[in-house]
Amino acid sequence: MIAPVAKKHLTAGIDAGSSSVKVAITRSEAGDHPEILATAVQRIRRRNIVEVVQSTFAAACAEAGVKTEDFDYIASTGDGEMVEMRTGHFYSMTAHARGALVLEPAARAVLDVGALHARAIKIDARGKVLGHRMTGQCASGSGQFLENISRYLGVPLEDIGPMSLEAEKPEQVSSICAVLAETDVINMVSRGISTPDILKGIHLSIAGRLERLLRAIGADEVVLLTGGLAHDAGLVAALREVLVQGKKNVQLEARSHEEGILAGAIGAALLGAWRVDQLVKKGRLELLGARAAA
Repeated sequence: MIAPVAKKHLTAGIDAGSSSVKVAITRSEAGDHPEILATAVQRIRRRNIVEVVQSTFAAACAEAGVKTEDFDYIASTGDGEMVEMRTGHFYSMTAHARGALVLEPAARAVLDVGALHARAIKIDARGKVLGHRMTGQCASGSGQFLENISRYLGVPLEDIGPMSLEAEKPEQVSSICAVLAETDVINMVSRGISTPDILKGIHLSIAGRLERLLRAIGADEVVLLTGGLAHDAGLVAALREVLVQGKKNVQLEARSHEEGILAGAIGAALLGAWRVDQLVKKGRLELLGARAAA
């Protein structure tokens, strides 16, 4: 008897964050060996988040040449209530873990550094979450803090990373509170400390907090940065510097990926394919609604 050919599922992952919306469209078999057909990222700024979700999803669909009715599953993560077209929702930490493993198969920990929080996630070779730790609400290790500092210093957000790499004598901020840390920065400016040195000092301070999160979950080996700050070259360099100076008996290697910001969306799309496959095997397609049953 010839075994039936497994179907590849067309799924979308929509990661609605606090500062941007990320979308990934994939075709995969039960969430394995995915083909990423299209991605899209849009900043929210002062726009209506539901409209940003719809716009970002439409842009990704246009790139992939597909329509909403073509999908087997549309998965949301992050602020799922803002994703009106979703079939189902997945917890952000689970989605980032799954997506990170696709981007970096060697990863055994994930640092999701977003606009409001930073989170360390320990995973195994299957992408299963083994432990996690998150910064507090007042911590100055977030994208929003860096965005506030960039406005104060008059530096475009995209220039923060490259400028940080030019530092010669960085001076770290001392406070874990974002408000007090901004006061530290104001004092540095008044003392004539250069902008690159201030930025590198901020990156080193954030990196120190991220290292403590990684140590707290018992992370080792390869760590992948995801989230909005995954593309900040200054932060990546500072984290590598801090990890080298850390505990010698635990080897941690920080890596970045050009699509690190999309890890949550990619992971959600793959988890959607896995869920479809499970429901197909159980004969429970009615739980997916009219789209999958058609």
